[in-house]
Amino acid sequence: MEILWVLAAVAMLGVVLLPFLRRGRGVIEQVPPGHPDAADPADYGFVREEELDVRMPGPDQDLLDVLDLVQRTQDYRAAAQLLAGTETEGELRWQRVQAFAGAAALELQQRPGGVHETPGGQWLRVWRAEAPKDPGGAAVHAEFLVQQAWRTATPGTDEFRIIMEEARESCGQAALLAPGDPVPYIVELAVARGLGYSQGEFEQLWLKILDRAPAHMGAHLAALHYWCEKWHGSRELATRFAEAAAARAPRGSLLAAMPLFAVFEHLPEVNLVRGFYQSEVVTKAIHGALHAVHSARPDDPMLAHVRHLLVFFLVRSERWAEAMQQLVHIDGHVGALPWTLSPDPAAEFAVYRALAVAGYEANGGSPATLPH
Repeated sequence: MEILWVLAAVAMLGVVLLPFLRRGRGVIEQVPPGHPDAADPADYGFVREEELDVRMPGPDQDLLDVLDLVQRTQDYRAAAQLLAGTETEGELRWQRVQAFAGAAALELQQRPGGVHETPGGQWLRVWRAEAPKDPGGAAVHAEFLVQQAWRTATPGTDEFRIIMEEARESCGQAALLAPGDPVPYIVELAVARGLGYSQGEFEQLWLKILDRAPAHMGAHLAALHYWCEKWHGSRELATRFAEAAAARAPRGSLLAAMPLFAVFEHLPEVNLVRGFYQSEVVTKAIHGALHAVHSARPDDPMLAHVRHLLVFFLVRSERWAEAMQQLVHIDGHVGALPWTLSPDPAAEFAVYRALAVAGYEANGGSPATLPH
């Protein structure tokens, strides 16, 4: 039971728990740094907290190289070329559009005296001016506006609505430039949530995505937000949406993990009931996600997203060995749920990683027994 109180303290106080936890006897206790019984994530080859990459859930070296080049030179052409060569229907294009838009938004935010209404970093402004018919640039601009609305304005305010209306218009322009590309419509899912589309309007938008990419995991995750209780749906509607997606998931699809994301979206603020994370609903959702991970292609761009969420639930469920098996695959990158909800994603991830290591060793595990 000690482990749950540690997690509760982290959740309520925002304290960063460092990986100094005692192993042995099947229980976990805090010990001073350097204690011979302290569990140390470094023993497993895990990277130091300060070296964790918070930009993406997993590696995409091509994207990182291009992002570095674009931001260093303020020349958009490498970004345009990368997107032009990225498969239209796949998950990777959506993730890269998000990354470029996020980079532009962050660049603007960090610029002294930045104005929210400007279309991003200099390179994005030039991209839209010099290549107005480029579908990649149009999609990035639409996503940039969405991110700006959520970052800089409060939902329900005039400022928020003005930016979102501009984003909706940009989504339409991007869709006209690439009729078969689902990304502009996926971007619009966030607009629909922000502007409060009716369920009928939302379902019409969703059908456009299903026509173009019926098994798109990123699209399903974006749509799930709309159906959640905190937005325009309910726990029941979100669960029904997630379970329907899992039921029709093609072989090898990560859509089978959707119910776990639905459970996460409706977690109570603070839960000290040990049995909740070992309940039938949570256990079934975890098993569905584990099956999806084992069946997925090793290069599926969404695989890391599912593994990150599994770490959260497996640690909460005290399934240490299984949590460690996921950590082996994702360590080094933390740009995914649930860590990105924290002001310090790397620190939050490090807490759960330390707990997994300590729990694993408390039950007899060691670096030698962990398969890689």
